[in-house]
Amino acid sequence: MTASMTGKTVLVTGASGFTGRHMIDALKARGYRVVGLGVAPSQADVMLPCDLTDAASVRQAVAQAQPDYVIHLAALSFVGHGDAEAFYRVNVFGTLNLLEALAALPVKPRKVLIASSANVYGTPDVEVIDESICPAPVNHYACSKLAMEHMARTWFDRLPTIITRPFNYTGPGQDERFLIPKIVGHFQRGAREIELGNLDVSRDFSDVSDVVNAYVALVESDAASVIVNVCSGRATSLREVIAMMNTMAGYDIEVRVNPAFVRQNEIPRMLGDNAALRKLVGALPQTPIETTLTRMFLANH
Repeated sequence: MTASMTGKTVLVTGASGFTGRHMIDALKARGYRVVGLGVAPSQADVMLPCDLTDAASVRQAVAQAQPDYVIHLAALSFVGHGDAEAFYRVNVFGTLNLLEALAALPVKPRKVLIASSANVYGTPDVEVIDESICPAPVNHYACSKLAMEHMARTWFDRLPTIITRPFNYTGPGQDERFLIPKIVGHFQRGAREIELGNLDVSRDFSDVSDVVNAYVALVESDAASVIVNVCSGRATSLREVIAMMNTMAGYDIEVRVNPAFVRQNEIPRMLGDNAALRKLVGALPQTPIETTLTRMFLANH
């Protein structure tokens, strides 16, 4: 970071969430002042309680923050969430409220990074997914993220914006509603069996620290008006994850396949192409999945 960036203010939405907590640590380590938006305490230098679906609340918080940079992480992200309408209220209209408030500032931020999701691609019949693949979402979470992208693109001429499409990522502190933390949690507790869905699905897993480092690099770059994948470029199956954890924990867990956990419209394999990211910010360190699993297994263990 250049000396001119030290002490600059970054507004982070979703500051008390899984990604937000890691993001705040990364930003503070680089000398930024962090203002967090969220509904729970966080490690931000200043925390502003704010409901993104309340436009007046967002305007007030943004005016108070006066950010130099914005990293918009807040979203309803659990695919299995039961309230379909909530995905659109939070992910689309919450983002709209934020962009309107930012555009109304007397001094606009230097960069706005908006986290979308690789889920927008759906189930493309290709081996590797790059940004040229036409999105075809298969659930409300992904549909809301794609709608948000289309809406946010209409602001490209008013705010210097980057939209990221992160593939799966995990790390210490992620909720056990998500698959990898669920698996690691079972091993931490010494459970002898676990119920899972399809073990042969493969995902492009990144460590959360790599994702937040990519976000910071993008914010500090000259890039704007782009949509970019954030991924490792490697696919790992759940069967391989189980095998790694068996070795790490020193015993073999019994896996029971529960048909209820096999999602309709299950995406069998998602492997991302990160060439566009590398072109924008250069090569970034990548944490091996084994290292991520070890960090998670040893956390609070």
